[in-house]
Amino acid sequence: MGKLYFQEERATKEILSRVTNLCGECYDDINLGDVIHYDTQQYRYICDECEQTINTKTNEKVSLCEDTLF
Repeated sequence: MGKLYFQEERATKEILSRVTNLCGECYDDINLGDVIHYDTQQYRYICDECEQTINTKTNEKVSLCEDTLF
């Protein structure tokens, strides 16, 4: 998925005033200045840790599919 589906940003006062200050995946707090990622497929902000976890899982699935196809 990576950069195609996630836009990396810093949590600003403006962003946090428009959306909840919770990660859309794990519901952990998002604080001012945190690295966050906008998920363009699910239309939500997620924390850096969840973005990395989702990317790892997705890459593993893609790798498994490639192994079975070829």
